Amino acid sequence: MKLRYLAVLALSGCGAEQEHRLTSPDGDLVLTLSEGERGRIEYSLSHNNRAVLEPSPLGLVLNDARFDTNLTLVDAGEVSEVTDRYTMAHGKQREISYSANEQVFSVKNAEGDSLKVAFRLSDDGLAFQYRIPNETGKSRSLNRELTGFDFSSNSKAWLQPVAVAQTGFANTNPSYEEHYQMNIPVGTDSPTEAGWVFPSLFYTGNDWVLITEAGMDGRFNASRLAQQSPEGEYRIGKPMEAEVVTNGALMANADSAFASPWRIVTVGDLATVTESTLGTDLAAPAVAEMDWVTPGLSAWSWALLKDESVNVKTTREFIDYAAQMNWPYVLIDVNWDQNFGWEKLAELVNYANPKNVGLLVWYNSSGEWNETEYTPKSKLFDRESRLQQFARLQEIGIKGVKIDFFPGDGQSVMQYYHDLVSDAADHNLMVNYHGSSLPRGLHRTYPNMMTMESVNGFEMITFTQQTADKAPSHMAMLPFTRNVFDPMDFTPTTFDEIPNIERRTSNGFELALPVLFTSGIQHIAETPQGMAKVPEYIREYLRDIPTLWDETRLLTGMPGEHAVIARRRGSDWFIAGINGTDSEKSLNLDLSFIDKASGQLITDGDTDRSFRQSEIVNQDDFAITLRPRGGFVINF
Repeated sequence: MKLRYLAVLALSGCGAEQEHRLTSPDGDLVLTLSEGERGRIEYSLSHNNRAVLEPSPLGLVLNDARFDTNLTLVDAGEVSEVTDRYTMAHGKQREISYSANEQVFSVKNAEGDSLKVAFRLSDDGLAFQYRIPNETGKSRSLNRELTGFDFSSNSKAWLQPVAVAQTGFANTNPSYEEHYQMNIPVGTDSPTEAGWVFPSLFYTGNDWVLITEAGMDGRFNASRLAQQSPEGEYRIGKPMEAEVVTNGALMANADSAFASPWRIVTVGDLATVTESTLGTDLAAPAVAEMDWVTPGLSAWSWALLKDESVNVKTTREFIDYAAQMNWPYVLIDVNWDQNFGWEKLAELVNYANPKNVGLLVWYNSSGEWNETEYTPKSKLFDRESRLQQFARLQEIGIKGVKIDFFPGDGQSVMQYYHDLVSDAADHNLMVNYHGSSLPRGLHRTYPNMMTMESVNGFEMITFTQQTADKAPSHMAMLPFTRNVFDPMDFTPTTFDEIPNIERRTSNGFELALPVLFTSGIQHIAETPQGMAKVPEYIREYLRDIPTLWDETRLLTGMPGEHAVIARRRGSDWFIAGINGTDSEKSLNLDLSFIDKASGQLITDGDTDRSFRQSEIVNQDDFAITLRPRGGFVINF
């Protein structure tokens, strides 16, 4: 990352009641920083001269200092240009360039304690970070954060509630697995005291706004929006007391200088927000190159066959299935240590290796923070035990681990995520977190962090008809929220029927999901038996889907209603679209950016459980009609 000082300051030095302005490189976004009533520091944001955020509060309360009222802006640093170029191991865009204007402000309270706030404005949004000094070496901790995001009263929101800690299956909540409340008035209370998860989506009437955070280093707790937002002013909320590992801390703490994660406010039309890379732009650079990390698709027996499928015979069948589909992985889920153990696991590795299939195995993260009985359990929390497990997995040739059932968003949990993925990297193991928090850019810092669940995913559809009924609209939300910045292990796609559940999505809808959703390892829910029932051209299509893309474009969409996304790998374009509504939807797609004359279209046939394949001529204005809860793919 490079810093270059600009020749002209955004505004002159600090003074009483003086405003300070910072603009984005293209000049369209403007941040205004000012001193408000009672000595509060406030910021506001505009885009093309229209308000995005009204004056909104800044501040922290630490264990030994308050930065809420009676604050003074004592210094406005020079405006500098920040540029960065980096490469991702997996995700929606491989090569990424970032450019922003940065200004760092120094603040003091009435007691003379100091705090710095760094702001960055890029063409697609605002990011800001608190920088907390520590010259004494004594422990400093966060009591609460006062940051707010104040929207005008006519704005709308698309938000997911946070589940109350220590509720749900075996007390495993929160896991970011609730459904979104869509198009609600700003100021609507969360139905739970725990608040709303990030990313949080808003529409001001002019601009779409997506709020999240990135740049976690393990010393800070994860954040969310608080339950109440009077008059549209949303405040940063904190985890509930139970969201910690055994004997772990809840809130940020350090005995040296430390910084908050970057608070990110992405702004623009829906395409700008959906295509943005701010979630990785603001994350820490990769700790190492990790050229052994290989993204790809995976077969997974547990999705439809559940616990009984974790046995040697079924695993061999899924290894053969993955080999036939040209997928590089098979995931072995819960209780493998009890059902067949280490010796048979090594034999399965030896069976899979000649077929160019790598094996991934499941672990329970838990120490004492939930009541799950699935094993291997209590093997990873103690570092000495963890290193022994990882060394043994590496020795027999396991490629990665799926680690499940985390306790929430407390600082100690964030540190645990970092410790696990770091130690896994030392043993050439890829990582998939389930029952988890949001990645928050962790996959840039640790390229072996392939994916995280943190979503009401496919497994939830198999549990209740109510979830299956909501699935089409829910899945049409995810490209605009959960999956914008971070990999998401939804575990998509089945064409056969789900036991005891009436699937509401069409086969074309299901076929679109592995391209519509991004995940470093894309676990496919369909079984060998179900895949054998579809036409060969479907299997052929699924053999060639990348999980690392060079370019991503939103062609059209509306959160909770429909989404059409185009992704490029090399010279090949994959377009995927879904209709999350109960009505037929006609769309016109601008395909003028594709320089190929013809492509293959696969869409729904005469029924929801059939396909139709055709060759299409590329047109700048391509018309397509989607069935209710239907979908399609195009490959150029």
